[in-house]
Amino acid sequence: MMLGLVCDSCDTISALTATLCSVCNSPLSLGGKVATGGPRLCPSCSSEVPKEHRFCGSCGSRVETGDLRTPWAGSGSARARLVLIRGEGQDGSVLAIPDGEHVAGRLEGGLMFPEDPLLSPRHATLFLRDSKLFIRDDNSKNGIFLRLRAPRIVPAGTILLIGEQLIRIDAPPTDDGPVPDAEGTYFYSSPHRASRLTLTQLLAGGEAGLVYRTRTELVTIGREGNDVNFPEDPYISGRHCQITALEDGRFQVTDLGSKNGTYEKIPMLAQLFSGDQLFLGQQLFRVELSA
Repeated sequence: MMLGLVCDSCDTISALTATLCSVCNSPLSLGGKVATGGPRLCPSCSSEVPKEHRFCGSCGSRVETGDLRTPWAGSGSARARLVLIRGEGQDGSVLAIPDGEHVAGRLEGGLMFPEDPLLSPRHATLFLRDSKLFIRDDNSKNGIFLRLRAPRIVPAGTILLIGEQLIRIDAPPTDDGPVPDAEGTYFYSSPHRASRLTLTQLLAGGEAGLVYRTRTELVTIGREGNDVNFPEDPYISGRHCQITALEDGRFQVTDLGSKNGTYEKIPMLAQLFSGDQLFLGQQLFRVELSA
């Protein structure tokens, strides 16, 4: 089964790798309508290729019968599916996931987004085994973020995606008191007070931005009226989430009913459940699993 993108303006079917409609030149998106059936299209130039040919007659690109440059084609009865969520929260393409392993990335795999600069060439691998779905981070630069569905206890070093902000939860630094230099002179500074936790904003390139330390066990984050505020971030709710320092050195992260959710950067491998939402680069997906 071949898939193609349907232009919202003129209903012309183009290849899934196309960015502009070949008839009306309107922008195309993988979040748009997907058509099944129809001609076999070259993944490079969108020209029609006879099914018995292995090379495109227009541009010469190799076109295998099982070419994985398009999303995974599968029956509607597949046990696992990924639903691409558009910017306005509407459902986009539905991608059926058959049993086995499936690669996602910017340049490799069956789920490709070549225009997404936040995706690594090979970003992640999905596994469907015994009706259970797993995702593995393939050493991607930016990782995978999973939306919290309930309060979650996390270790120090956990990175959260809150609106457009990347926030790392750090353990409080140890304080051995002021130490003089080799000549016995102490550095003149503000007094250092013990803290329960530290939040560090991560800027582009990994540079540290805002650093917030608190002596209390509870910190709220939002757009206004919180301990930490991001008033210019349109994707953060007024009261978005809270972080609680626990006695064992871990932290509890709780979403406060925010509109856009709080996301945790997952470890190398995680199991996915029906209803989960995850970010791969700039792409937001919802997981659907059948019994």
